[in-house]
Amino acid sequence: MTPVDASGPAATPETGPARLRRLVRPGAAVLAGVLLFLSFPPRPLWWLALPGFALLGWALRGRRARAGFGLGYLAGLGFLLPLLIWTGAEVGRFPWIALSAVEALFVAAAGLGIAAVSRLPGWPVFAAAVWILAEAARARVPFGGFPWGKIAFGQADGVFLPLAAVGGTPVLGFAVALCGFGLYEVIRQVRAYRATGTVPRGPLAAAALTVLVPVTGALAALPLVDDSAEDGTATVAAVQGNVPRLGLDFNAQRRAVLDNHVARTEELAEAVERKEEPQPDFVLWPENSSDIDPYANPDAADAIDQAVKKIGAPTVIGAVVAPPTGKLRNTLIEWDPRKGPVTTYDKRHVQPFGEYIPMRSFVRIFNSNVDRVSRDFGPGNKIGVFDLAGTKVGLATCYEAAFDWAVRDTVTHGAQLISVPSNNATFGRSEMTYQQLAMSRVRAVEHSRAVVVPVTSGVSAIIAPDGRIVEQTQMFTPDVLVEQVPLRSSLTPATRMGTLPEALLVAVAAAGLGWSLLRSVRARRNRDA
Repeated sequence: MTPVDASGPAATPETGPARLRRLVRPGAAVLAGVLLFLSFPPRPLWWLALPGFALLGWALRGRRARAGFGLGYLAGLGFLLPLLIWTGAEVGRFPWIALSAVEALFVAAAGLGIAAVSRLPGWPVFAAAVWILAEAARARVPFGGFPWGKIAFGQADGVFLPLAAVGGTPVLGFAVALCGFGLYEVIRQVRAYRATGTVPRGPLAAAALTVLVPVTGALAALPLVDDSAEDGTATVAAVQGNVPRLGLDFNAQRRAVLDNHVARTEELAEAVERKEEPQPDFVLWPENSSDIDPYANPDAADAIDQAVKKIGAPTVIGAVVAPPTGKLRNTLIEWDPRKGPVTTYDKRHVQPFGEYIPMRSFVRIFNSNVDRVSRDFGPGNKIGVFDLAGTKVGLATCYEAAFDWAVRDTVTHGAQLISVPSNNATFGRSEMTYQQLAMSRVRAVEHSRAVVVPVTSGVSAIIAPDGRIVEQTQMFTPDVLVEQVPLRSSLTPATRMGTLPEALLVAVAAAGLGWSLLRSVRARRNRDA
């Protein structure tokens, strides 16, 4: 008897064009991620996020869950590998690649979810909500989360920025994703019309709304963006002392860093005496401007005290405080010209693998650089709001600016102005400092507060409540910014509502995923019947 397959035609090997066609969607997913990366500072190309999401929507729509996960992971790598390259500036490629690979899993999960909801009516709404669900998860786990790269943080120059005042980074990010997915859906409906000659009025109108509503909402939110001085003004000085050289090695020269900030402050005092600069109401130094504990080292305390007395204004010092036992503290100290150190704020969200090493013995197997952090930092538990010469200044130290709660609760506790003291010297001339500066611009609009960003090596900046950079420094250049800034006490809807907008968007995502699952179960039952 002749075997069954012997009478049929021989299997046709896959041709070159067929293999290439199989690579189109994976390539589109990677390109979508790259477009999202390119939408971030220092490039003023915020609008690239829209074609990025449109392309991602094309790659994912109608795919099965497994394919959605894989395509999402490729998009995540295309996005996060270039965005986070600065994390390997001084510790090698492995931490950068490992971090990007782990964080891309959240984008992969978003890809799975977007593929699942892509067959639903009004799918761009559910898809954008799924993206925000993934961002919400990424901002919380593991080790307290890593929200760096939230889509909202690439929109500091964009038309959607006023939506930050409506519902914070979740609403801003949702609007961008919705507009991008909606853009693809409009194109899809137009192509369907060209193919059939029939105008899909309902679907086309719904698709158009997903593009128009975010833009209209942003325009309607413009009145919330206000830089008026509700509570008068304050003259603030931000000191950028600079570091002796780039990289982690600057910690070995920590006295030079302290002396640089002392010298810049004393030079400012001399300029004030000559009436070349106005007398500041208070002065802000960066994070780690004194890596020497002034409580344990009298010579460091004397140098700081001399500079503060000379400028004659309360000064916030960024110091590493090393108690005799226990963990280090990344501390901001209010230093009064008459009383000396009077109050402190300990950084509440310390950076995993930077300020402390989780699973140290395990991580050491892969990278011995973990032992550069020989003593872990511990978190504080007190909200940072200093009363500086009658101005309530909210404090979020460096990495904390990425977390919604860390900035918001300073404003709900009375902050009229926000300060984000940072230390970016470790990351050289990478894009990291510009990415972080964009976060502060978004926070300014989100909470309608001026934001002052003093950085050891730059870019330091003073930001108006409407997100404009009023003044900024060059990188790795000693400098002092002195500016009169508006003080404000009113609360935006975003500040008042806190996590509620994010929770509502997560609920929309959950509803879409649940609806999609129910449809799949019903379809399977119908096939079985």
